[in-house]
Amino acid sequence: MKSRPSALRDFTVDRRVWLLTGVALAIGAGAAGLAVLLLRAIALATNAFYYHRLSVAMVGPAGSPLSPWVMPVIPVVGGLLVGLMAHYGSDKIRGHGIPEAIEAILLRGARVDPKVALLKPISAAIAIGSGGPFGAEGPIIMTGGAFGSLVAQRLNLTDAERTTLLVAGAAAGMSATFAAPIAAILLAVELLLFEWRPRSLVPVAVASLIAGALRIVWLGAGPIFPVELHSAIPMGQTLLVAGPLGILVGFASAGLSRLMYGFEDAFEHICGRLHVHWMWWPAIGGIGIGLGGVFFPRGLGVGYDNIAELLRGNAPIGLLVGILLAKSLMWAFSLSSGTSGGVLAPLLMIGAAVGESVARLAHLPIETQALWALMGMGAMLSGALGVPLTAILFSLELTHALPALLPLALACIASYLVTSLVMPRSILTEKLSRRGYHLSREYGVDPLEMVSVADVMTEYSVNAMQEEDGLQALPEVLAYSDETCRAVAEEMATTGVTSMQVIDRETGRVCGTIGAQELLMGRKRAVERESERNRSFPVELRRK
Repeated sequence: MKSRPSALRDFTVDRRVWLLTGVALAIGAGAAGLAVLLLRAIALATNAFYYHRLSVAMVGPAGSPLSPWVMPVIPVVGGLLVGLMAHYGSDKIRGHGIPEAIEAILLRGARVDPKVALLKPISAAIAIGSGGPFGAEGPIIMTGGAFGSLVAQRLNLTDAERTTLLVAGAAAGMSATFAAPIAAILLAVELLLFEWRPRSLVPVAVASLIAGALRIVWLGAGPIFPVELHSAIPMGQTLLVAGPLGILVGFASAGLSRLMYGFEDAFEHICGRLHVHWMWWPAIGGIGIGLGGVFFPRGLGVGYDNIAELLRGNAPIGLLVGILLAKSLMWAFSLSSGTSGGVLAPLLMIGAAVGESVARLAHLPIETQALWALMGMGAMLSGALGVPLTAILFSLELTHALPALLPLALACIASYLVTSLVMPRSILTEKLSRRGYHLSREYGVDPLEMVSVADVMTEYSVNAMQEEDGLQALPEVLAYSDETCRAVAEEMATTGVTSMQVIDRETGRVCGTIGAQELLMGRKRAVERESERNRSFPVELRRK
């Protein structure tokens, strides 16, 4: 007997994906433009604060001609301005940017206040331009996401579709900033989308790719930090030490997360007892930035030049020590004060410094130090954010150092393993947890999707009346034997019906019933699959 093909499909995508993709195309272009504007705004603020001129030339605070006694005051002024904007504008501009995007997706139906879309980039430009040791990518991701959300709110879309367009804007912002369109897509999947479906992946990918293309036109092609690896690097030996390095960096990333949130607890405790309003906290954080800048001026600002020097290898000892001590403390203390800034660039810098410092302590050849810095950079991103695939590809897109793929991947996976074991949350999701929201980062196919109704239903014989009348005497809420249990569960949740008659699609007759008790059998199978342990060898093989 020839069987008929099932009506079920691998994917649930429908034709609305064309609409979302078309809108995402425009969002990608708009978010790329906003990313370029924010980078220019940061440069403008840096020139205004430290050089007293109107220019968008990319400069760092460390080269400022200002007096050493004046420079520590500038981050305080910047923190004060950010605090005022947060208090009188919107407190949603405080923080990294990425946690706020996740919160909008999970808790607010992917709706972002228009004030956030306007004030977030301005506050980030002021915070970073006044010397804040932050990355621009977090605010850019939030700004791009806010733009996507605002566009989505003007259309007649579902919550899930708004989320797709918000994430499309966020991915486009990251793509345009770092010339890393593929890593931006992966970041969206690993951190923001909470699903892997064509209906969301395709629009996000289109937005990221168009932003990457426009980035080439407006800012030039990548890589941002080109790395040329020495041809004589012993890859076999490097693979042996990549894992231990990843483990070390994993513990370091966990320590950085605890350091930052420890400072945040201290702010809340001390300032709460002294009745200091949170509006003033960024200015207090600015004091820490200013004092750190006195001892380590290169710790001020984004510090892309520091990352580039680390990835060239043979960086000065002073730079390594300054990043590991001063930059880490400046970044953790100031960001915990509630100012506006990102975490990616500081994590990349600190991770690269850890990797190169280990290479120096191990007296490894100079030509291998760039590879160690690259592995440390990727491993830090992987462990701190909990995004190993993004970290691997992001590091490669930033450097175009494809020969480093194997040791880099091993270091990133080792770091990810450490933090997933020792840290209950990543540096991004900890903020949501502190607000009372639990967020699971594990994705998997719903067990009910893999169980058909026929597998768990209660079978019974069809009476004569049903055989004669077919479906005419049956109620409107029905289940079919070849449906998945997930589809039935969704139908029950929508209609409120907790028990359904099951119809054989070929004969059109009732063949059983299914209720909540039967649906739980699918869940039970998943639990058994995870918990039951047994040997799988046949008895005959065990006897031999």
